[in-house]
Amino acid sequence: MDNLRWKRRPAGSTWGDWGPDDELGRLNLLTPQKVLQGIAEVKLGKTFCLSLPLDYPGGAVLSPRRHPPVLSPTQRGGKFNMNYPLRCEDPTLIDVVSDDKVLLTLQYSTQWDTLAHVGASFDLDGNGRPVDCYYNGFRAGTDVVGPILYQGDQEIAVDAPPGARHLGVENIAVTCVQGRGVMIDLEAYFGRSGKIIDYDDLMMVLEKDRVVIEPGDFVCIRTGFAQALLEMKKQPNAAELHATTSALDGRDPRVLQWVTDTGLVALFADNYAVEAMPARPCLDDLCTMLPLHNHCLFKLGVYLGEMWYLTELADWLRGNGRTRFLLTAPPLRLPGAVGSPATPVATV
Repeated sequence: MDNLRWKRRPAGSTWGDWGPDDELGRLNLLTPQKVLQGIAEVKLGKTFCLSLPLDYPGGAVLSPRRHPPVLSPTQRGGKFNMNYPLRCEDPTLIDVVSDDKVLLTLQYSTQWDTLAHVGASFDLDGNGRPVDCYYNGFRAGTDVVGPILYQGDQEIAVDAPPGARHLGVENIAVTCVQGRGVMIDLEAYFGRSGKIIDYDDLMMVLEKDRVVIEPGDFVCIRTGFAQALLEMKKQPNAAELHATTSALDGRDPRVLQWVTDTGLVALFADNYAVEAMPARPCLDDLCTMLPLHNHCLFKLGVYLGEMWYLTELADWLRGNGRTRFLLTAPPLRLPGAVGSPATPVATV
């Protein structure tokens, strides 16, 4: 299959399946029928907030690159615009106003990973020269632009505003992200054991809970990680978190094939990376650090969500013998961003 951006695509990928310029990936499966299937799961009108407070996990222990949000007032005439009495400007006015701004790391707390978040080095042109690129062959430096372009050992300054010209989070936002969610409750079976979940473990949970996943579904995975974060009260212990909560084994090829075969649109987990991090050792000559990220974001166009708060929803579903619900989870409509905070809502 020829494409303006690539002559060959990764084995097992969906590149080009929805056209040469597709930026949605598996979100193309979110049809009106899938939205209606999600709505059909609403029996009581009961809702659940699936996000952590935006200042969690706390500090920068889980990632030194990501920091808590910083709130501050806007300025009004050189003064802080917080509890500002407008009578200072006009003695006939009685109003008091407050207005603020935030310095926000977009993937600090409950978050979306877009298809511009993780790419790979791949021989797009079939000439033996790998190119840094993202889903559907969109290229680093051209379609996803940063202040520096890395070429081998060289760092070249880029005289252009940084951001995702393609695959940015705005593409997700305009779909409205509403459809049928399906819960996989790993904590119910593995507790706080820290077990790395392979295909056999996953199939056992699905069979015991009679979980059925169909093309176009959103899949949520409860491990207990987000609940443990809340219990740590913004003083996270990274070693304890990763050692005591489960995660998918991204090195298990059967897990990756399961993602392919189900046709799921996105995987959302309450843990830090959905998959175990660091991944099990790779024995190949060339490896990916996060194999599930590579398979989902780079090859399939399957989205990932991290640190979703799933405790109350998962407990309610288990107590009521259900695994499905209506999910509504649009990200910020922020053009050019490669990730976004999320405030998902589940309705049952």
